[in-house]
Amino acid sequence: MKPQSNLTVNYPSMPELTARGMILGALITVIFTASNVYLGLKVGLTFSSSIPAAVISMAILRMFKHSNILENNMVQTQASAAGTLSAIIFILPGLLMLGYWQGFPFWQTLLLCACGGSLGVLFTIPLRRAMVVNSDLPYPEGRAAAEILKVGSEIRREEAAGEDTSKKETGMKDIVGGTALAGLFSLCANGFHVVSSEFSYWFSIGSAVTRIPLGFSTALLGAGYLIGIASGMAILVGTLLAWYIFVPYLTSTLIPADGQSAAAFANAIWAQKVRFIGAGCIGIAAVWTLIRLAKPVVDGIKMSINALRANDTEEKKALHHTDIDMSPKSVSLVFLAILIGLFITFYAFVSNAGLSLSVTIMFIVVGILVAILMGFFVAAACGYMAGLIGTSASPISGIGILGIIISSLVVLGIGSSAGVFATLEGTQFATAFAIFITSVIVSIASISNDNLQDLKTGYIVGATPWKQQVALILGSIIGSFAIAPVLNLLYQAYGFTGALPRAGMDPTQALAAPQATLMTTIAQGIFSASLDWNYILFGVGVGIAAIIIDLILTKNTKSLALPPLAVGMGIYLPPTLEIPLVIGSVMGYFIHKSLKARAARRSPGHEEEDVEACNHRGVLFASGLIVGESLMGVIIALLIVVSVTSGGSENPLALVGKDFQSTADIFGLLCFIAMIVIFVRHIFITKFSPEDAESK
Repeated sequence: MKPQSNLTVNYPSMPELTARGMILGALITVIFTASNVYLGLKVGLTFSSSIPAAVISMAILRMFKHSNILENNMVQTQASAAGTLSAIIFILPGLLMLGYWQGFPFWQTLLLCACGGSLGVLFTIPLRRAMVVNSDLPYPEGRAAAEILKVGSEIRREEAAGEDTSKKETGMKDIVGGTALAGLFSLCANGFHVVSSEFSYWFSIGSAVTRIPLGFSTALLGAGYLIGIASGMAILVGTLLAWYIFVPYLTSTLIPADGQSAAAFANAIWAQKVRFIGAGCIGIAAVWTLIRLAKPVVDGIKMSINALRANDTEEKKALHHTDIDMSPKSVSLVFLAILIGLFITFYAFVSNAGLSLSVTIMFIVVGILVAILMGFFVAAACGYMAGLIGTSASPISGIGILGIIISSLVVLGIGSSAGVFATLEGTQFATAFAIFITSVIVSIASISNDNLQDLKTGYIVGATPWKQQVALILGSIIGSFAIAPVLNLLYQAYGFTGALPRAGMDPTQALAAPQATLMTTIAQGIFSASLDWNYILFGVGVGIAAIIIDLILTKNTKSLALPPLAVGMGIYLPPTLEIPLVIGSVMGYFIHKSLKARAARRSPGHEEEDVEACNHRGVLFASGLIVGESLMGVIIALLIVVSVTSGGSENPLALVGKDFQSTADIFGLLCFIAMIVIFVRHIFITKFSPEDAESK
């Protein structure tokens, strides 16, 4: 096992799981879950809640005596379930779009989400050593959260000792500066709408259509700085493939609908065809990732079992608290409870189909097996993707596409053998059941996507892994209580595209639920034999090519790589989300090169120390950018939810109308450029001089 990095801090005597921390975490979880459900249904995107939860926790718990960094870490660990478990909305509304459900049954939805989320926690336990301890994955949001917790803890400790921290370089100024700038930019863009958050220039070459996309997310700029150049370049390769090869070719060979604009046509081509290429690439890259992780995962499991079986007192004393996962007995009991919960909710779902007892049991057993087996696969893939580019940008919906395809094919096979498709109702049930299975898979994917990020934070600050795992299970269960009521509230208020609860409702006000619509369409296409597999299979070929190129690069060079998962994400994700990541990674690469050259000239012999000092400022400032946008996202989401539920506007803070868009685009670009300049200048504030070097 690798030794802990120099970032790691250990606080073995501090309490971690406390009653007040769990209560605070539960409250934050419920509030953030409700906000994420609304935004996800409206625009198809959710916000990561780990960092906002860490900031809120520090602000509240510092009013109590003896609060500490590990207690704050547990609060953010628990509350992070809100930002990820709400990804269930990417698939579950499909049951209403099919007409199979007329609402969201409370207990079924609760058990579905709680069991899936808890499985996501269990499946990441054997992955912790391979992906967190013995891996060089950057985990940008995990590192950012750790830096925030450490800086806040240092200030609290010095204030408690009566020291004057006003003039000390604690790093809080770096975080606060980034937070304030990102928060202000996000407020102007997503609240006031006077600044654009993205911009695209569309152009045609003959009959081919494509665009030059620009995204102005400061959080993704900061995440790009943290992920490194290899991942950034792989994402760029995927983006170039999607928008300068696939989209132009398809727009030049296919015919748009009557009256469809060139931009709308190209967007439709990307969403309905090219994204399937990305999903295929992600799928094969995920399989390859799992194969490569097999040995370290098995070794990690063996190490965990050997450590937990240590019966000798001296061996137990030798175990470090930061290396103890949930015990095999605890894992077994939780897994048994999950199996019981899954059986209950699957039985409640299947029993309504009017099938014979033997066929009902067969569907239940097969459904649970598919969810569990596919779940472990996606846990590894999503954990790796989160480590690569962060939780917020990780394409959970891409994993959902793979899940709905596999679930539909399995249900199609057993349904055909059982004669389920003899009636239209049987086909509808089979389609709904595939969506139901995928809901569990998405819950597993979303939590595992987040849990390893949290474990990275805990690893850096010296937390106890098993306590974090318990906290996240609690967060999954508590968050599950909020999902069904919020979904029902929004469904009754607005309805979903293709599913309105009452006659006479305005369909233009319906929530789009874009991912759920897409996955429902895929499932229906499989059962009606109308799904075009060519794009998915072509994506598999692209993924294989990326794997081969990555192997050649990593074998022959030390610094070059092309992570195939990142290539797939570059094809699949909206390009306006990818560009800030790429810019941040390129910016970080050139900053590091410049820092090394500058340090070599001005303080010979102390290059590593000076570069690390400047880079640390960059990490803290990047963390602040992620914090600022995340916090403002939470605030704006809450205001939107309050406004729309009381009959108000969906843009309660907007100061301008749509006619201001072109001006907002210009302002957005100028502000984003200014943000980059400020970021770079901030890193280079540290002075290099021979005198400084001699004094060290």
